[in-house]
Amino acid sequence: MTTCRLVTPDDASELAQLLWLNREFLAPWEPARGSDYFTEAGQRIAIQDALAEHKLGRNLPLVIVDEADAILGRITLNGIVRGAFQSCSVGYWVSQAACGRGVATAAMTQVISVAFGELSLHRIQAETLPHNVASQKVLERTGFERIGMAPAYLKIAGRWQDFILFQLINDAG
Repeated sequence: MTTCRLVTPDDASELAQLLWLNREFLAPWEPARGSDYFTEAGQRIAIQDALAEHKLGRNLPLVIVDEADAILGRITLNGIVRGAFQSCSVGYWVSQAACGRGVATAAMTQVISVAFGELSLHRIQAETLPHNVASQKVLERTGFERIGMAPAYLKIAGRWQDFILFQLINDAG
């Protein structure tokens, strides 16, 4: 069974290994990364930064794990904004070996529940590259609606690229 839990510094080694093994698979969907990102030390820094933002209430950095607590990927609620907005963005990735098994859909379902339940958010936004059909299917299966296109939205794989925008509104709040 797939579940999500808060990332910890103890995950650095396993994440570094998983990212290294999946670097070519993830490269078309991620920002260009220096080689240090794929090391245990690089992941330890990334985790510490994410947990510092979490402590301030600005994100929710999770790992996606299987029943044996082996890491399959990451999912994060980013840019949590309170006040009148009550919104965030979600980003995620899963290892190539975990693709096609419902892992991302299960993780997204859990994160939506936390965002709209425990965090009492009103809206979640997600963005995908136009050719990332698998990610679009995950979003559609979990209730997200396409709301538009953002030209030159993010610098991914070394160049500014257009993104399709999706959102999910909390009807209960």
